[in-house]
Amino acid sequence: MSTERLVHHELCFGCGRTNLFGLVMDVAPTGERQVHGRGFVKQDHQGPVPGMAHEGVMTAALSEAMSFAAGPGKQASGIEVDLQAQAPVGAFLDVEAQARETPDGATEAHATASLDGRAVATARGTYRRR
Repeated sequence: MSTERLVHHELCFGCGRTNLFGLVMDVAPTGERQVHGRGFVKQDHQGPVPGMAHEGVMTAALSEAMSFAAGPGKQASGIEVDLQAQAPVGAFLDVEAQARETPDGATEAHATASLDGRAVATARGTYRRR
């Protein structure tokens, strides 16, 4: 795996180092248009089930990885998420994503979030230059 750390900007909810309420994800390229990231589910990330990550936080982690795989200058025009299990507070969430160009000029990305090697969520997103 590459040692290059990818960052949108320091206040980004997903990867920013100075956003104390964010995921503070470490994201690095693992191949062409492929990335791996890891974030920590904090107490501030709880949703309707006490002790478990909010569904939006899980979606943000998947979106963050897909955004890096899609490449700079592209933004999501649609994201579809399948939540299979909950992520507990205090857990490290691993996310992998890959992307490819489509014939219409968009970029399609796929991501998987895992806890201890077990998939807990998957996502598909379409990214375009805005």
